[in-house]
Amino acid sequence: MKVTDHIKKAKGETLFSFEILPPKKGESVQSIFNAIDPLMEFKPPFIDVTYHREEYVYKDRGNDLLEKVSTRKRPGTVGICAAIINKYGVDAVPHIICGGFSKEETENALIDLDFLGIDNVLVLRGDAIKSEGRFVPEPNGHSYASELLRQVTNLNNGEYLHEEVKQNETDFCVGVAGYPEKHFEAPSLKSDLKYLKQKVDMGAEYIVTQMFFDNQKYFDFVEKCKNAGIDVPIIPGLKPITALKQMSVLPSVFHVDLPDDLVDALDDCKDNQSAREVGIEWAIQQSKELKAAGVPCLHYYTMSKSQVTKRIAEALF
Repeated sequence: MKVTDHIKKAKGETLFSFEILPPKKGESVQSIFNAIDPLMEFKPPFIDVTYHREEYVYKDRGNDLLEKVSTRKRPGTVGICAAIINKYGVDAVPHIICGGFSKEETENALIDLDFLGIDNVLVLRGDAIKSEGRFVPEPNGHSYASELLRQVTNLNNGEYLHEEVKQNETDFCVGVAGYPEKHFEAPSLKSDLKYLKQKVDMGAEYIVTQMFFDNQKYFDFVEKCKNAGIDVPIIPGLKPITALKQMSVLPSVFHVDLPDDLVDALDDCKDNQSAREVGIEWAIQQSKELKAAGVPCLHYYTMSKSQVTKRIAEALF
């Protein structure tokens, strides 16, 4: 079932969903199940599966020869989605990214997803490789999420690469990312919203936000989206703080602000355990306020560690 259909079926009730990471190289699918099992009692209608692009370094092999060596590789998102659907009977939402894929490889992945009966995809540009500093597309790949979105909507219309005649039409429900505090590369929030509206006009059916820690920023973002003519569901994405170092890491990596009250509470923490408790309580209060406001779904970035999210969900569902 499509994410938008799950939201309509809920008839105003706030849904619960979460996102998991593919296991690291060498780990089995059981590590995924171990992360999902504790959260199934809260009846998630769908589970997102991220994609982390393969990364490389170049090692000197002598004689002026460099060898390209993979340093980060996770098992395929397509297979993990199939495993989730088979084991739990819930919809899996694979992340489809620009980085690391050519257009042909993207089309092949989408064909596989359609064959498996997967109804939803979340379309993202993806991050730059750390060694490159800025995003660089693959040869014959996409530079922007909007280009990737266009490829998915083309498939929904039966338009495939290198085919002059229309083929089987796919029927993906496409989600895109939204940034209540704007994407860090956008010159302004107004500009960011302009391109988000463009994605909705191109066929995006729902939005999932970047994490935020001040609900007012989400509420303001939703209002600005409405004023810009964006009328699709906007799902808030939440991540509880679980360690003291995240006070600096999250603003640096994800370009989000932490409210003064949260920073003050974390400053009083002596260790990660106490910081974790502060983070959980903050996320619970955030979630209660959002749920009371009637958001369509509360979506948690679990990083495949379910116990913290479980404690938050226990206070809400």
